[in-house]
Amino acid sequence: MGRLWRLPLLVLLAGWLSLSQAEVSFPPLSGRVVDQAGLLDAATEARLSQLLTAHEQASSDQLVVVTLSDLQGLPIEDFGYQLGRHWGIGQQGKDNGVLLLVARDERKVRIEVGYGLEGALPDAIAANIIQTRILPAFKRGDMVAGILAGSQGIMQALAGEYQPVDNTSKADKQGGPWLFILVVIAMIVLHNLRG
Repeated sequence: MGRLWRLPLLVLLAGWLSLSQAEVSFPPLSGRVVDQAGLLDAATEARLSQLLTAHEQASSDQLVVVTLSDLQGLPIEDFGYQLGRHWGIGQQGKDNGVLLLVARDERKVRIEVGYGLEGALPDAIAANIIQTRILPAFKRGDMVAGILAGSQGIMQALAGEYQPVDNTSKADKQGGPWLFILVVIAMIVLHNLRG
């Protein structure tokens, strides 16, 4: 009897999963830049497309920049992975595609890297590009500068030329306020022990 109830449950689960997959609609892959959110002007989009096409011709690595208004309720990691698979970014057998994904309404950014490029663009480098090149421009309200800087950082990383930027503040490197607090406490304790 225990096995009989599992079968309908599995069928229901499979049906729910297929419905949830069907609800996500991906934009068509119209070029190296897919600006669904309308963040880029025509001249910037054309210039960026030229840069990405030249990079692909020189290296065979495929970088696509996509901006969306929203992620349709999915986490950006899931959306980026599914979009990359849906579009088939990168060469078959090499898995050498990269997506720079910007979700305007959720205010999220992700660099989705194909398995073939994880050595050139590991998570730490992707995070550094986002933290030091993209987000500072976004925080200033300059989406275009962030997208361009992020794209250039990705291409540099794929070419082995990216130099990570240390964005840790000087206070954080020296221990910040916690170091000061610990020193004061140690001085108080030592003073009380002597007195």
